[in-house]
Amino acid sequence: MELNEIRSRLADLNTAHLADADKRLRVMSSAIRPVQSGLKLIGSAYTVNCHNDFLTVIKSIQDAQAGDVIVIETQGSRLAVAGELLSTEAMRKGIAGLVIDGAFRDTASVREMKFPVYAHSFTPMSGTSKRVFHTQETVECGGVEVHPGEIIFGDEDGLLVLSLEEAVRLIPVAEEIKAREEQVLARLQEGVSLCDLINFDEHWQKIEAGEKSELAFMIDHG
Repeated sequence: MELNEIRSRLADLNTAHLADADKRLRVMSSAIRPVQSGLKLIGSAYTVNCHNDFLTVIKSIQDAQAGDVIVIETQGSRLAVAGELLSTEAMRKGIAGLVIDGAFRDTASVREMKFPVYAHSFTPMSGTSKRVFHTQETVECGGVEVHPGEIIFGDEDGLLVLSLEEAVRLIPVAEEIKAREEQVLARLQEGVSLCDLINFDEHWQKIEAGEKSELAFMIDHG
């Protein structure tokens, strides 16, 4: 599966579909939230390490390729390492979005842009631009490791980090989950009970008896 195909197929899914496909996936802390509503973030990680200084963030935007996601570990920075200017430049270059385990600013202006930004906190105070840090090394962002080139997939539920191998393996599973959920939702809208569409009674009884069981849909996806 080519990277462009991975991106295209992820665009038709939600993070919840992937999370249901494998509950061991790396999920960033829910403290890192999207600045805008209604935008998905999909791209390859271009990693940055900095602290209260945005010089290396500028360098990463200069060096990253279209379709990359700038993933920034700030080591607990309290000063903003990006805002409207850097977001606008990143969007101009075709960068897919920003993920900042730290502070961001100019949120009102950026909310008007069709450019996905996720951040841990917000402040009007900007960091300095006088220190050189590292790019394209493994970082810790939102409590999980992110390696350069890995897939970042985000929506309003949160952010997932996927290796290319995980993406190839899980996308077909997630697509099947989505198709079955759509069938269930259609039946619910027709007035059918949810418990008639899943193995709820059998599952409940087995769990209550201390037996192993998995909750599952009772309809076939054709």
